[in-house]
Amino acid sequence: MSVKTGPQRYPGSSRANWYQDDFPGDPMEVNVVVLHTTEGTSLPDYGGGGAAPNLTAVPDLDTKRLRWFQHFDIECSSRALQNLAGGVETNTLNVCQVELVGTCDPTTHGKWKDAGRRHLFWPEAPAWALEGVARFLSWMHEQHGVPLSGPKAWPAYPDSYGSRNGQRMSKAKWTAFNGVCGHMHVPENDHGDPGGIDITEILRRARADLDLDEPPAGTQPKPGRPKVPVFPGRKFFREGAVNDHVLVLGRQLVKEGFGDHYKVGPSRSWGEADRLNVRDFQKSREELRGDADGFPGPLTWKLLFS
Repeated sequence: MSVKTGPQRYPGSSRANWYQDDFPGDPMEVNVVVLHTTEGTSLPDYGGGGAAPNLTAVPDLDTKRLRWFQHFDIECSSRALQNLAGGVETNTLNVCQVELVGTCDPTTHGKWKDAGRRHLFWPEAPAWALEGVARFLSWMHEQHGVPLSGPKAWPAYPDSYGSRNGQRMSKAKWTAFNGVCGHMHVPENDHGDPGGIDITEILRRARADLDLDEPPAGTQPKPGRPKVPVFPGRKFFREGAVNDHVLVLGRQLVKEGFGDHYKVGPSRSWGEADRLNVRDFQKSREELRGDADGFPGPLTWKLLFS
């Protein structure tokens, strides 16, 4: 059984439709986000929670923002994927699931538009909606290490249904996958959502939100911008971890004046002194004070080494 290692509530999300108490899931260390579309215009009831994702994003078309509802902890298995007994693990395989209220079906979009039914057609989502999804993914990258990358093929609906374009992963690919994908990519499932959503733009915005974009190959970094070592991953900074990354982090904390909790000095073994020093650094930075848990993520790492 996995241990939850990061913050479990997405900041600003509502728990008005919380289902984890009625449908306890399995704890897991998330490294995948699956995006769905609800094919509806309002927050679903998910059969009382029996088919709910971890979170739902509801577009507020008047204020031009996404309203977030959380149904399960980030690192608790939810129930929105087909998960056959004895088959490929889907709901329980390190997956945080997000439903985006709206449609990916151009036929449905046309009918709703003709009927005057206000809705969001995700393949043509406005910038504010893409930005709302991107901010969630950047938070998942920073707090849970989910890579801001995913499958190249995101065919438009209905070609995304079933396995028509070969976008659906095999069991082996799914088991090895880390990153952001759609319902259309998950094995044992035949749904085609979220269709042709602009995932390239969403991931670009997510990376820009964390200032993670690297200069093009063959070019020089911007003048005065220090070279930041690559963040090794949250798994290296947890209870019982012993590795060189802990030592490198500790030395940088001391260099930046955040080594007060070391009695002797930094070592290769992660401990409470490391966590407290990281927390002190996080509290000192406006960008991080809302998430000062003492465990470094990509943004903490970048700011510390910059």
